[in-house]
Amino acid sequence: MVVNTTPDPVQAMQEDPGRTRKGRVWFFLVWLICAAPVVASYLTFYVFKPTATSSYGELITPPVQIPVAIAQGLDGKELTLETLKGQWLLISVASGSCDQACEAHLYLQRQLRELMGREKERLDWIWLVNDDQAIAPALLPALRSAQVLRVRDDVLKNWLKPSTGQSISDHLYVVDPMGRWMMRFPAQLSVASAAKAKKDLARLLTASASWDKAGRPGSGG
Repeated sequence: MVVNTTPDPVQAMQEDPGRTRKGRVWFFLVWLICAAPVVASYLTFYVFKPTATSSYGELITPPVQIPVAIAQGLDGKELTLETLKGQWLLISVASGSCDQACEAHLYLQRQLRELMGREKERLDWIWLVNDDQAIAPALLPALRSAQVLRVRDDVLKNWLKPSTGQSISDHLYVVDPMGRWMMRFPAQLSVASAAKAKKDLARLLTASASWDKAGRPGSGG
């Protein structure tokens, strides 16, 4: 009768000293494959920056973190700006009186978001109101899918910077899901040039698709 005994683990490892090394190599390769999309998207926009000819918007280097500050919703409730983190943001800044240029920006923000198609749930459009002026009731129906927040003008000016010779309300600003302002579209963005802005937004959403999902962390969305 032959009695089969269970192999001694220590003896087995001694007999095959390359087994542990091989396992570590395979573990590293699996980790690298999983992490590659996140690393690649990060490098694309923060290290190997697109050239001026491939990016319509101006990349902000280094990106500027969202400030720790209080904002107020249209319902009067207060929240911190940091609660906006977790989504790509397309931001405009203007007085509550909202002149023609402000209305044009709000229209473009809504349209650019819709043009993202299935990816639009990963992009929020935000109007930051930098004064106490009342918002016209006639404007409210068009803002149903927007987030409108009042924020002190000095807070915004310390965070979002216009290009030379422009005012803060002349641009649309892009903030990444980690809360970093990282792109500024040219002043007086028009319907004619919106296709170029759309291309930039699509590239950002595509590059971050592997790690950025619709809905903020913990929101259930």
